[in-house]
Amino acid sequence: MTSGQGLLNKSIEAHGGLNRWKTIKDMVVHIRCGGVALPLRFKFGAFKFYEARISTTEPHIIFSPFAGKGNRGVFSGDTVRIESSNGHVLSERTDAKTAFNSLRHKFYWDNLDALYFGGYAIWNYFTIPFLFLREGFEIEEIEPWEENGQTWRRLKVFFPSDIPTHSREQVFYFNSDGLLMRLDYTAEVFGGWAKAAHYCKGHKNFSGLIVPTNRQVLPRKSDGFPRGFPTLVWIEVDQVAILER
Repeated sequence: MTSGQGLLNKSIEAHGGLNRWKTIKDMVVHIRCGGVALPLRFKFGAFKFYEARISTTEPHIIFSPFAGKGNRGVFSGDTVRIESSNGHVLSERTDAKTAFNSLRHKFYWDNLDALYFGGYAIWNYFTIPFLFLREGFEIEEIEPWEENGQTWRRLKVFFPSDIPTHSREQVFYFNSDGLLMRLDYTAEVFGGWAKAAHYCKGHKNFSGLIVPTNRQVLPRKSDGFPRGFPTLVWIEVDQVAILER
């Protein structure tokens, strides 16, 4: 095992570079999603098609529409709320992560649960690898990985407690150009069994920022390889607009 700074630097350059990232305030992203993960908790179509305004500086996203036509969902760290089009708060939860400790969450999620899950997940996905430069992250490069005739370098990352995420320990896979190809985590809000292999494809340049436009999340076996089905989550990115600082 070696220090991961060199691999992280290469990845940051491959995804647009730190100088470009520092000029970006928000990303406005048009996304389509599906898969079996949310239906497992009786949430159907919560993120079928939406616009997400994603902050680059803090865990904050505005989803629209969400939970009804004309409504929007606001994810802000450990607080989530649903607002009407004029900003009236329809429902809110201020300790969203802790709520998943209740028995109900093993069987059924409400709209605020889905909003927290979707919020931290999308914020992570669109701010990585730049996110790892924040204070409190621990990174190390581990042994490379062979898959489908390709060799990917890997970065093991330990997330600080103030960053909402799937699990504190995750592994990220990069190709020879430094592009993110896969990430492994445990979706702890579902349970310790929810081990995932998350694949990234279709990298495109949006105003100097390189973004994967196709993502597929599969169950991860004990040997590290994915199962071929079911698709837990799929994500298609149709458009990314950059808002400057």
